[in-house]
Amino acid sequence: MENDKRVVGAAIIGYGGIGRGWHAPNIKSIDGIELIGIYDIDPEKLELAENDGVKAYQSREELLADEKIDIIIIGTPNDVHKEIALASMDVGKNVICEKPVAMNSAELEEMIASANKNKVLFTVNQNRRWDNDYLTVRKIVENNMLGNVFNIESRVQGSRGIPADWRNCKQYGGGMIFDWGIHLLDQALIIMGDRKLKSVFATRTNITNAEVDDGFRATLNFGDINYYVEVTTSNFISLPRWYVLGENGTAVIENWQLDGKIVKVSDWENRDAVPVHAGMGLTKTMAPRTDDTIKTYPLPKPDKGESWQSFYKNVIACLNGEESAFVTHEQIRRSLKLVEAIVESSETNAVVPFEE
Repeated sequence: MENDKRVVGAAIIGYGGIGRGWHAPNIKSIDGIELIGIYDIDPEKLELAENDGVKAYQSREELLADEKIDIIIIGTPNDVHKEIALASMDVGKNVICEKPVAMNSAELEEMIASANKNKVLFTVNQNRRWDNDYLTVRKIVENNMLGNVFNIESRVQGSRGIPADWRNCKQYGGGMIFDWGIHLLDQALIIMGDRKLKSVFATRTNITNAEVDDGFRATLNFGDINYYVEVTTSNFISLPRWYVLGENGTAVIENWQLDGKIVKVSDWENRDAVPVHAGMGLTKTMAPRTDDTIKTYPLPKPDKGESWQSFYKNVIACLNGEESAFVTHEQIRRSLKLVEAIVESSETNAVVPFEE
């Protein structure tokens, strides 16, 4: 039966960093999907594709007219995602769009409506759902390894400002909320599962760029859990990638290489502490725990089978009628509305209610 499945024909529109550097080689490495060709408005990118041994269409119309193509992968700057998606779906093509899917929720609703009308798959490449650091935190939370979690901090920090390309231009959908933020926010919503996001408070920075944000900080309140998200591009000493607090312990993940640990209490009854010097005073409250009351553990390993290939395999299964989309319309809608709430909060300096 495996041999009876059709091979999905894929094409990439936008042969830049994500199209050429990520989608093209990954498609070539996965069974069940074939890269038919690409299109880019830049003639140099067309020449690059031909040099890579990939067919380069001379126009978007020519690419969309090719019946061998089942699915379009959109890897362009953010401002033309909607235009390309609608044109693709209107001729019956399925669509994988890079994130952020659209410039705003209104655009997204047009895209979803088109997908429903044309009965095609429309999904988003949320590739960082397969980052090992994220999968590790998700496992810690879902398996209650720290007891009830009450605080999660997720941050990425750089020191080079925004890349000097379309990402620093407002008209193209630049800025760190759309660039890295959309990844971290998607991770947050997945980790929190069915919990309602009560409110959002956020600030943005424009240290290296006046036109778009070069960083932001957002506190997401899920009732019993506060979830802090930070993206900055002017940090020269980085804080941990993840910091998770539970009633019975703490987990820290320093970086993408998974340097970190879990420290848990082993003796709640042994509460007494010897005062220690703290500046010009003494404290028992902040005295460190003694070794006989805590225990250190290694970080858990992500479950086997969790890999970036899962996204493409899910798309292939969807087009063969075997599965539903892993990245759903409702998930995409919720994360984009969260982006808009962060922008609103940072502009008004106010807490923004999100879900009742």
